[in-house]
Amino acid sequence: MTRILLAAPHSGAGKTTVTLGILRALARRGIAVQPAKSGPDYIDPGFHTVAAGRPSFNLDAWAMSPARLQNLAAGHSHLVVEGAMGLFDGAGLQGDGSAAQLADHLDCSYVLVVDCAKMAHSVKAIVYGVLATAQHLRCAGLILNRVGSDKHLAMLRAALADSAVPILGHIPRDEKLTLPERHLGLVLAGEISNLDSWLEYVANAIDEHVDLTPFLTASEAKGYSGPPSSPPGQRIAVAQDAAFAFAYPHMLSDWRKAGAEIAFFSPLADDAVPDCDFAFLPGGYPELHAGVLATASRFLSTLKTHAKTGRVYGECGGYMTLGQGLVDASGVRHQMAGMLNLETSFEMRKLHLGYRDLTPLGDHFSAPLKAHEFHYATTTKAQGSPLFAATDADGNKMPDMGLQQGNVSGSFTHVIDWV
Repeated sequence: MTRILLAAPHSGAGKTTVTLGILRALARRGIAVQPAKSGPDYIDPGFHTVAAGRPSFNLDAWAMSPARLQNLAAGHSHLVVEGAMGLFDGAGLQGDGSAAQLADHLDCSYVLVVDCAKMAHSVKAIVYGVLATAQHLRCAGLILNRVGSDKHLAMLRAALADSAVPILGHIPRDEKLTLPERHLGLVLAGEISNLDSWLEYVANAIDEHVDLTPFLTASEAKGYSGPPSSPPGQRIAVAQDAAFAFAYPHMLSDWRKAGAEIAFFSPLADDAVPDCDFAFLPGGYPELHAGVLATASRFLSTLKTHAKTGRVYGECGGYMTLGQGLVDASGVRHQMAGMLNLETSFEMRKLHLGYRDLTPLGDHFSAPLKAHEFHYATTTKAQGSPLFAATDADGNKMPDMGLQQGNVSGSFTHVIDWV
């Protein structure tokens, strides 16, 4: 049981807190634990990285083939994966790409985290229902979360007495175990000043109440065996700061393995765009820093100079930055790079969420792509040639996405695996 996936019957059961506590508890024992996240989430891997002391990465069963998933997971003797949503929840009507599918592709055991805050004996129906539905998977044990008292724990254990799956432990109900200052999962790890002390507190609770034996046995660390994603250039400049934080670690790692040179720069610090073939503006929170970006003259001028001879690509926040203007939540418009005929606004927020199959229009990309869209911005103007034809996870046609103009392109989608 060297590959463990932390799962739950539903979102909000406390998977992230339990995962972070386990990662920190293992790391402080000197175990080289490798964290990963099921699905396209950018936020949780940042917390994983702090907890484990090594970069986390994404394993996406909707966007990646089983072989690709196995290749990414190879080379780690202790792999701990945090599931997304409920164990069986995925994309579209069929729930494709669920944590259960990921566990199956990785031949990975799972530990079920059960939120017991508002039930006692009913835990049996939930746990037995999950076990019956996931008969093809191996359950390494249960962690009972938000347990209110010794009596509550005794009732839960009595209800599960006939289960063949062991109870690895429980987590007491404790407000201090709530991730501090976190709202809707959208606060970055670097923005929480007391994160390290909080992680120690959670790890103490894990050590006191949970048997970590399933996580302790090392496996043979097989090396990476598959071809990495093709880089979009030999020299790649990647924006990286609080406004541009969402570049997938597995993608950057692949580009390096393929021989590309990657140079990071900060638009918020008004860094010049490094000498490169390809400039990449990832997603993030430009709307929170739009005033600073609007006055970052060196960044903006060197980005425009680079676009005369080299490619520029922006995703989500990067896409908005390449537009003409961005209206923040207060209704204030900020001038952006003006490299695409695009206006976006956060004054009237609307959630756009879901996996996307993308077919390139033009020559900026060479093959179909798997991507994910998650943003609240509204497009008030988008004129020019679209970048992608798109369908949703069920294959339903969507409006064309993104824009391209000369060497510049972008869209609201985050490409999960480059080709």
